[in-house]
Amino acid sequence: MEQAVEKEKRVRVGITQGDVNGIGYEVILKTLQDQRLMEIYTLVVYGSSKVASYYKKTLNLNEINLNLIKKADQAHPRRPNIINIHDEEIKIDLGQSTPIAGELSVLSLEAAVDDLMKDNIDVVVTAPINKKNIQSENFTFPGHTEYFAKKFNTENYLMLMINKVFRIGVVTGHLPLGKVKETITEELILKKIQVLDQSLQRDFSVVKPRIAVLALNPHAGDDGLLGDEEKTIILPAIEKAYQQNILAFGPYPADGFFGADNFKKFDGVLAMYHDQGMIPFKLMSFEEGVNFTAGLPIVRTSPAHGTAYNLAGKNEASPESFRNALYLAGDIFLNRIAYDELHANQLHPNVTNPENNHA
Repeated sequence: MEQAVEKEKRVRVGITQGDVNGIGYEVILKTLQDQRLMEIYTLVVYGSSKVASYYKKTLNLNEINLNLIKKADQAHPRRPNIINIHDEEIKIDLGQSTPIAGELSVLSLEAAVDDLMKDNIDVVVTAPINKKNIQSENFTFPGHTEYFAKKFNTENYLMLMINKVFRIGVVTGHLPLGKVKETITEELILKKIQVLDQSLQRDFSVVKPRIAVLALNPHAGDDGLLGDEEKTIILPAIEKAYQQNILAFGPYPADGFFGADNFKKFDGVLAMYHDQGMIPFKLMSFEEGVNFTAGLPIVRTSPAHGTAYNLAGKNEASPESFRNALYLAGDIFLNRIAYDELHANQLHPNVTNPENNHA
């Protein structure tokens, strides 16, 4: 009985290895050194025990032992576990982008997603991949975000970056800057506002979120002098969101918005394109920020940094961002359970709360 209760309380976390030539294993192993994690999570790495052993030796992290298992349901609750997604010898080329590293990134990702779909794990935390060497005939996505959206049949999703200060999403994610203007529409902006609003409520327990929407052009277009997208596309989307009882405001010129610390007044911020959101975010939280894909039926987080080839094997990479990603994945999973239970009670009070039935 005690084992069943303990299992029910634990969040089962799947961890993908990312690019074996980057800092993925370093931040994973350094994070898993913290024994307190095992008190609340069951942890499963989808990777290679041989690669893990290589990095343990290279980084002098020999005090951590991974429990080798074949399936996620065999995971030890009090020890970090690892599943071999590739049994052959793997050549490690520290700091180099290689085809085999890309292939292994995909294998790890597919194995974790398969277990997510089978309910063998609850959430997934992805270590950084190289967006170029991961490309193949079977993998044509620009990044994790688009891959997960496709796998879980989600059209309306949002790349959301989180730190201790603010949360910011982007209307257009991994897209060339030249295609941003033609991609942004009133309908697309409204959908992203809706996803952000729902995520802030369900995933972050914000009761009535306040959302700031950034402008596309400098100075929010200067009354059309520098562009009219603010008047013709962005503002109408904000107004429609407000009509749906979403507290969306803007559009705000991005430079003044961040320069004057206005972001602190809002629960979430929506930027128009990747760098407009990522530059201020990473300036404030490069080593601690978390990437979360909002709008998915499952929970996926990752550290906000990339493979950092220049740091590979040097024992200089900080695990803070990865650790935060792991904790956030667990928090969001539990927040969703609480949110769904609360709203189920509100929708069906007589079923869940017999005392309310006065018939």
